[in-house]
Amino acid sequence: MKLNFIGKSDPGLIRANNQDNFYIDLKGRFFIVADGMGGHAGGEQASQIATQKIQEYLNTNWNSSTSPEILLEEALWEANKAILLDQANHPERSDMGTTVVVVVFGSGEPPWCAHVGDSRLYRLRESHLEQLTEDHTWVARAIKMGDITPDEARTHPFRHVLSRCLGREDLQHIDVKPLDIKLGDRLLLCSDGLTEELADKKIASYLQEYPPIDKAAISLIEAAKEEGGHDNITVVIIALE
Repeated sequence: MKLNFIGKSDPGLIRANNQDNFYIDLKGRFFIVADGMGGHAGGEQASQIATQKIQEYLNTNWNSSTSPEILLEEALWEANKAILLDQANHPERSDMGTTVVVVVFGSGEPPWCAHVGDSRLYRLRESHLEQLTEDHTWVARAIKMGDITPDEARTHPFRHVLSRCLGREDLQHIDVKPLDIKLGDRLLLCSDGLTEELADKKIASYLQEYPPIDKAAISLIEAAKEEGGHDNITVVIIALE
């Protein structure tokens, strides 16, 4: 199976700076999207620390006997510790944090995903788009409990309230899971700057409409900006060919 991949990031139309970060391993082993929070400097720093620490940890330990599941989980815990250390050294950034979603492709193993927060992983299979991650947010929990509907969640005043992110002493769990993939699938890692502006149906249409994934990535970002571009927008697309 061959992987074709592309990543794009845009500050959007409202934000003065880009607090998103992404990383693509050129060997196609792992992919990272992080969306920082905590003010102009804090959010950018948090997402940068997380992205750098995760890719360093995966590079350093890639050939170890550790399973992809444990390797991913440990990488995110190391990123959390690194952000907490930076907070301690820089009190002005004490409220910074970041969401993150990571996918790894190991030799002879199914790919695995780890995430914290509301950056998402989607899979497009034929014409069906499925969200493979579960948002760690107040509204996601309220939907699950039946307190609000998905349509209500899109405009709910608490839709940006995270229940989990990197950069917190009280972080207790990281979601890690294997992925079911097959030839022809497309995977999309993205920050909520995309999903805040575009409904899943729209995202699916752009992923299907543009077979060249670089055009699909650009089209998704431009469409999100046309809908308002209120936040930074980052997409990483992986085509399984």
